[in-house]
Amino acid sequence: MDIDFIEKESTKIKFIVTGESHEVLNLIRKELFEDSSVDFAGYKIDHPLTKKAIFTVSTKRKSPKKAISDAIDRIKKKLSDFETETKKI
Repeated sequence: MDIDFIEKESTKIKFIVTGESHEVLNLIRKELFEDSSVDFAGYKIDHPLTKKAIFTVSTKRKSPKKAISDAIDRIKKKLSDFETETKKI
């Protein structure tokens, strides 16, 4: 996965993600919406064969980078909890 930043502002960030599909990008997008400081989180893939997406995050209070980092930390925690529970089976 490669990430190239297009736009960096205090409350908005836009970057190109190369090498990922909807599965990972949608997971991050959905988790970002769990954060009340996130105004918008979305991505656009122009063509599925290019594997390039433009991802945009806009926030109210915290920096967009912090919002993304927090979302990824929550995803990691959920996956860890899921792994722990499935090992009990």
